[in-house]
Amino acid sequence: MISMSKLYLHELLGYENIKIYQKDKNFKFSLDSMLLADFIKPKDKDVIIDLGTGNGPIPLFLTLKTKAKIYGVEIQEEVYDLFVKSIEVNGFEKQIIPINKDLKGVYKEIGANRFNIVCSNPPYFKYKEGSNVNESRELTIARHEVLVCLEDIVKEATKLLVDGGSFYLVHRTFRLSEVLLLLKENNFGIKRLKFIYPKEESDALIFLLEAKKNRKDDVVVERPLVVHNEDGKYTDEVLKIFNFKKE
Repeated sequence: MISMSKLYLHELLGYENIKIYQKDKNFKFSLDSMLLADFIKPKDKDVIIDLGTGNGPIPLFLTLKTKAKIYGVEIQEEVYDLFVKSIEVNGFEKQIIPINKDLKGVYKEIGANRFNIVCSNPPYFKYKEGSNVNESRELTIARHEVLVCLEDIVKEATKLLVDGGSFYLVHRTFRLSEVLLLLKENNFGIKRLKFIYPKEESDALIFLLEAKKNRKDDVVVERPLVVHNEDGKYTDEVLKIFNFKKE
């Protein structure tokens, strides 16, 4: 269970009507998760699952865009408890379904070939003995491939998705070639790719990707997104994400 002395209730970015529980010193949602959630194009009839959901920022953000059922899978019990509390405080019990399981093989319990969208903000860094990891085990698991690796997530997405269903991913650019190879090996066709730059003059740090199960590549490289102006403040495009309005 969560130590209440470490528990904080915050707004999800600028959305006063959506709250999220997190632990300031150890576990907070990232901007990357918000960028991925904004990149996703759901329909109200879809069924969505977020693999490695953490304390649930992606499912929470997606409630702004769709009435679809959204599943969130998180293996760490204490982080999962934060997710559950956020669902409850927002009254999303009928739309968001939390699952406290290892994402590997979760399709066996919730059903194969039934999801229209699978998304994930996975651990970015491979883990080996001597890796530079965080003092917090929660952060180590979130950022390093300790419990799950990229291949595990891609293979699980294949099993969960309907034919033609979309897999959405955010990842670091230094692993792009690996991501593309894994997707090809698992019969995904790349449909959309977007690069994210910390500042206009810097190199891209992360990318957003949409691939479809059992479809051919037909790649659209979207206009890049720059996160910060030269003065360090968020760009207007990022601020617009922070104040998302459904059209």
